[in-house]
Amino acid sequence: MRYALGFRLPPQNREWVRHDLTDAGWRGRILLRHLGLMAPVCAAFAALPAEGWARVAVALLVLVASTLTVMISADDLRRARLRQHGLEPPG
Repeated sequence: MRYALGFRLPPQNREWVRHDLTDAGWRGRILLRHLGLMAPVCAAFAALPAEGWARVAVALLVLVASTLTVMISADDLRRARLRQHGLEPPG
């Protein structure tokens, strides 16, 4: 959970981080972690007092906007996460 929130893992997890961010499918894993974090946020927005269509629209807007942001900046997020763990980003 700490890793999904952006915290640094202990040094013994360094190789796992390298695998997570450089192996095939790394973009999908970043996106899945993001969706896991955003699910409760969207649920909170959907629970606000408003008409049903407005609650759904706001929750979807939050989900779509944040997901597109993560997809657009995935390379930068990966580079930052690798450097955070003392690893060299791939060329």
